[in-house]
Amino acid sequence: MTSQQFLFYNIPERNLFMDLKELRDQIDILDGEMLEMFQKRMELCLQVAEYKKKNNVNVLQTGREKEVIDGIKRKADPRFEDSAAVLFSNIMDISKSYQQCEINKGVTFVDHIDFSAPLDCRVGCYGVKGSNSEEATKWIFGNRKKIEFYREFEDVFKAVQNGNIDFGIVPVQNSSTGSISAVYDLMRKYKVYINRMVRITIRHCLASANAESVSDIEAVYSHPQALMQCSEFIRKNDLKTVHYASTATAAKLVAKNEKKLAAICSEKCARLYNLKILEKNISDEESNFTRFVCIARDPMVEQDANRISVVMSLSDDEGSLYRMLTKFRVAGLNLLRIESRPRHQGNFDVVFYLDFEGSVDDERVNALLVSLQNELKDFRFLGNYSEDIE
Repeated sequence: MTSQQFLFYNIPERNLFMDLKELRDQIDILDGEMLEMFQKRMELCLQVAEYKKKNNVNVLQTGREKEVIDGIKRKADPRFEDSAAVLFSNIMDISKSYQQCEINKGVTFVDHIDFSAPLDCRVGCYGVKGSNSEEATKWIFGNRKKIEFYREFEDVFKAVQNGNIDFGIVPVQNSSTGSISAVYDLMRKYKVYINRMVRITIRHCLASANAESVSDIEAVYSHPQALMQCSEFIRKNDLKTVHYASTATAAKLVAKNEKKLAAICSEKCARLYNLKILEKNISDEESNFTRFVCIARDPMVEQDANRISVVMSLSDDEGSLYRMLTKFRVAGLNLLRIESRPRHQGNFDVVFYLDFEGSVDDERVNALLVSLQNELKDFRFLGNYSEDIE
């Protein structure tokens, strides 16, 4: 069989006078034949998976893949050689994903316990009294008498990992300014798990103890994220800004200072520290919210958990990211977020953070997670949880 016969065994002589409908009809016929052949191929691949599982053979056979692709390129019409290689590479990636799911069926990825927060559990959060973190904490755990407050994000992670508190609350993402990179770096550094997420509406105001109007203000103090979220207001009023640990600690500072300083914080926080609210709702975006996560030492999963977070690094091989994403598509899982972050090892290597819909109790999800863990040298499960909305 010649290369042309191999690719065009059922295509009639090219006819320049065929109309578009006739051409599309021919394509539809070929698509049907290709689908039938693809399904037969997949049935054979599943039989291969059964053999590999029984005989403990690795799914990934690099030599076999190269052999197949090289053969396809030799047989293909030179005009379509590279395209044919891509097509069959994709088919093989799909086949591997199915094989891995089949082989990993019944393998438990992570032992977890049901999420529960007894009344006597110890809870801590980033910031001080009056902060948005405190509001998120109370939303998850109720109005507890005692909440431990920590000045730095890392202090919360240390407290959880060391057992000083049972649960910690930290912000991870804002709708206006994006992910809080420092927190995601800490998620990789510390062995903790996300077990809850809550979305809190953020309403920034400008508040001061001594200034009577915006024009009186000498400097505005707040967390860098809050300053970014109110950048248009700041620019419009030509205000000098100073980065501070959090919006609430900035309000606390302004309340004790005799200068005409101001803080960008919540109205609730301004009232707590007896500040005058000079301007309300000063965020750039009218709909401004922040996601906070609850972290713990052990993986805890609620019954209705429907969101999974993982972090991974990939090889430098061509198409490694695409092949990884193919696994999710083949498993029918919806990716909610993918973001890269530097590894901070003196080079340009990155790690990827992914959020996707699913539950670890789902067989497809469990099999995919086992596959990723076995295949990638740097892979970690960050948690399976649900998102509450304030």
